[in-house]
Amino acid sequence: MNNKIELQVISITNSQAQIGAFAMLLGEVNGERQLPIIIGPAEAQATALYLKGLQTPRPLTHDLFTAAINVLGANLLRVLIYKAEEGIFYSYIYLKKENEIIRMDARTSDAIALAVRAGAPILIYESILEKECLRIPEEEKEHQEEGGNKGKETQEESIEALQDALERAIKSEDYELAAKLRDQIRLRNQNQ
Repeated sequence: MNNKIELQVISITNSQAQIGAFAMLLGEVNGERQLPIIIGPAEAQATALYLKGLQTPRPLTHDLFTAAINVLGANLLRVLIYKAEEGIFYSYIYLKKENEIIRMDARTSDAIALAVRAGAPILIYESILEKECLRIPEEEKEHQEEGGNKGKETQEESIEALQDALERAIKSEDYELAAKLRDQIRLRNQNQ
């Protein structure tokens, strides 16, 4: 049986892998795995504004769709990322109206924008998360296992290991991995 894991939005940053696109970093709730997905600027803006609590003068498309769901007497139950193929993630949104469950296919970026508005869980199959999640370089794992007495030095060394991995990914023209590593470096630098 393929278990479902809940994810949460950690950050949204510019994507260096695709000009004009953004990278949304999802993190496993009560876990350490992270999943980056590339999204468009409209979905990035809609999700980021909502998460920051900023109101727009007029409803955005995702606000309108959320309101329409509610006016029609339905609730957004959950989002499920059910497939990943060549860096593209496929999702369903599940709506409940009275005693009926309705499943609709949706772009993952749109599904997540709706889920954050509805307070609905974002789920992914364990097998997909395991296959697509960010991998921490072995050097960093060793430093983490040695304990926290090295503090900032260990953090700097782990960022250095990520930067080395980033350079190798660029040299081998693995730009998808490079984008994931770049985003991880930014996240670590922000947390320092």
